Amino acid sequence: EVLSHLKRSIEQGKQFNIALAVKSNIITSGLKYSLATGNWGDQKKAMSSTAGVSQVLNRYTFASTLSHLRRTNTPVGRDGKLAKPRQLHNTHWGLVCPAETPEGQACGLVKNLSLMCSISVGTSTEPIIDYMILRNMEVLEEYDHHRYPNATKVFLNGAWIGVHQDPKALVKDVQELRRTNQIPAEVSLIRDIRDREFKIFSDAGRVMRPLYVVQQEDDPEKGVEKGTLVLTKDMVRRLEIDQSLPPGSDQYFGWQGLVNAGVIEYMDAEEEETAMICMTPEDLESFRCTKLGLPDPFNREDVFAPNKRLKTKINPTTHMYTHCEIHPSMLLGICASIIPFPD
Repeated sequence: EVLSHLKRSIEQGKQFNIALAVKSNIITSGLKYSLATGNWGDQKKAMSSTAGVSQVLNRYTFASTLSHLRRTNTPVGRDGKLAKPRQLHNTHWGLVCPAETPEGQACGLVKNLSLMCSISVGTSTEPIIDYMILRNMEVLEEYDHHRYPNATKVFLNGAWIGVHQDPKALVKDVQELRRTNQIPAEVSLIRDIRDREFKIFSDAGRVMRPLYVVQQEDDPEKGVEKGTLVLTKDMVRRLEIDQSLPPGSDQYFGWQGLVNAGVIEYMDAEEEETAMICMTPEDLESFRCTKLGLPDPFNREDVFAPNKRLKTKINPTTHMYTHCEIHPSMLLGICASIIPFPD
């Protein structure tokens, strides 16, 4: 547009005016067209553009509206009779609802997020790099592989940024930073011991879910024993007080207070591979008692309980749990969780 106006101005010997050259409504009308039709791309190339990017929100019922807002789409051709992309995978646990999917062509390709699942929005990585360089990380440019052949590689969003001699200490330090809210809670830290890699992801679009953190060492300051939840009675009391506080109060503790206190940690599918997750806090207590050689307080033989949950036998060789599920029902999505007796 500007070029043709410029040519015309030169040919006719007129003064060139940029305000007349740039048409202000091209982007506006293009965006309006894309939002109205859902064909994301140029109007002239409508065939090659992506379809269905914007959709009209379902307003049949309140539940269907909420469900539509948490819907995900796998961009695989619908006409292919492939079974693999439609099947449930182990890594979907707690992130994608196993029951809520349409029937027919899109079965298993259109999924719904589980109840407490959220998607990362992406954060800056500069402070993490600076911190790790302070913690003796060798930058890739200065690394000599003959000097440290067994050093652990450090990756940030898939890019190799350096190496470190003592990965155990580094991972512990960076995890502590995340739990004390000095780096965002949505940053995920994965240490792959076998491949000698430490991967950090802070990009947008990762599916994450919250889990309770289990204390790894005795903490006399907070009065939290090893192998118990970091959540204390004092925090539960503060959550109860929140119910009576007016909205926007300074004393409000809430969910964000739990995340900031390091009680709850957001984990994505890849970080979950490196975690040992317990199903319920009761199971965690049973495991702790078994390890200490005490009787299991939740599994008494003399009490007849026909409705109790079937549990697998506790494996005493398991080293330690690192996290605990908030509740097993968080596995389901919005619509599946309102069915009576889904278990």
